[in-house]
Amino acid sequence: MKALIPDFMLEWWAAAWGVLPPMMQYLVQTTFFIVVVMISVILCVAFSTYFERKVIGYMQGRLGPNRVGPKGYGQPFADVIKLLIKEVVIPQRSNRFLFVIAPLLTLIPALATWAVVPFNETWVLADINAGLLYVLALTSVGVYGVILAGWATNSKYAFLGAMRSAAQIVAYEIAMGFALVGVLMAGGSLNLGVITEAQGGGFSNWFIIPLLPLFLVYFIAGVAETNRAPFDVAEGESEIVAGFHVEYSGVAFALFFLAEYANMVLIAALTSIFFLGGYHSFFEGWTFLGEDNFLRQPSLFWLFVKICFFMFVFFWLRATFPRYRYDQIMRLGWKVFIPITIIWIAVEGVMAWLEIGPWANLYG
Repeated sequence: MKALIPDFMLEWWAAAWGVLPPMMQYLVQTTFFIVVVMISVILCVAFSTYFERKVIGYMQGRLGPNRVGPKGYGQPFADVIKLLIKEVVIPQRSNRFLFVIAPLLTLIPALATWAVVPFNETWVLADINAGLLYVLALTSVGVYGVILAGWATNSKYAFLGAMRSAAQIVAYEIAMGFALVGVLMAGGSLNLGVITEAQGGGFSNWFIIPLLPLFLVYFIAGVAETNRAPFDVAEGESEIVAGFHVEYSGVAFALFFLAEYANMVLIAALTSIFFLGGYHSFFEGWTFLGEDNFLRQPSLFWLFVKICFFMFVFFWLRATFPRYRYDQIMRLGWKVFIPITIIWIAVEGVMAWLEIGPWANLYG
C-alpha cells in the first residue's frame, strides 16, 4: 500500500501527525476507525438485502434481482436512491419531534454496539471491561424507538403494531440476558475480548459445546428481537397493515429498514463472538497444518465467515417457516426460553463445581 503513495506525501503526513497533540491524535485515529466500521456495516446491510432476495429466490425457484447492474448487483444502490428521493410525509396530528426521532433511536444503538466488538486480537474501538453490560444496555434501547414510532404517528394501526412488537422484544430480551449470564460464567469476564480469547485453542474450546442450549436460545431470541420471520408479527400485513412504521416513508422508513438489517448483522456477530470463538479459526487446533499456516491464524476473515453463515440462516428461516401466531411467540419466549436458560445456568454451576469444559483449569 505504501508503494502506491509518493514519498513526499508520506513525509508530509508524518510531519503533520507529529505536530498534533496526543489527544488530537487519539480523536483523529478513533474517528477514522469509527467511520471505517460504520461504512462497512452500512455496505453489509445494503448487500444483505440483495443476497436475501437471491437466496430466497433460489430456494423458491426464482431469479431474484437481475436487471440493475451486472447480475443485479446495483439493486441495493437503486433501492437507496429510490428511498432518498421519496417524500417524507408527516401525519398532520402526529408528534413531529418524536415522529422524526424514533427511527434514530432504533438505528443508533445498532451502530453504537459495534464499539466493543473485537474484530481481531488487537483491533477494537473501545476495549472496556463492562462490554457485555454495554451490549445489553444498547440492545435494549431499540424498543423505545419502536414504541415512540407507533405512538407518535397518532394511528391505531401503528400503535397496535408497536405494542405487539415491544412486548415481543421485551420477552425475548430477558431470555437473551439470561443466555449471556451463561456466557459470563464460562468466560469469567464482561470484556468481549477476554470472552473471545477464552475460546482460543480450537473448536473444542468454543462455548457452543458446553452452552449449546443457551446458543440456540440466544440466536432464536435474536431472530425474534429483530422482528424477522417467522417472528415478524409486527409486520403482519394481513392483520395490522405494516406495523409500527406504517406511516413512515422515504428516508424515515429507510432508517427503520437499515436498523433491522444492522441488528441482524449485529446479532450474527455477537453470536459468533459469544459461542463460536469470534475471530478464532475453525482449524486453530489442527497442529498438523503447521504453526504459521493462514488457516490456523485468528483474523477478521473468520469472524466475517461466521457472520455470513448466520446471515444465511436468517434468510433461510424466512424462506422456510410460516409466521407464528402471537400467542405462540409469547408462550415460546416466556414459558420455554426463560426456563431453559435458568435451568442451564444451574447446570453450568454444577459443571464449574466439577471443573468440566471451560472450568477445567479454573483452579489451576
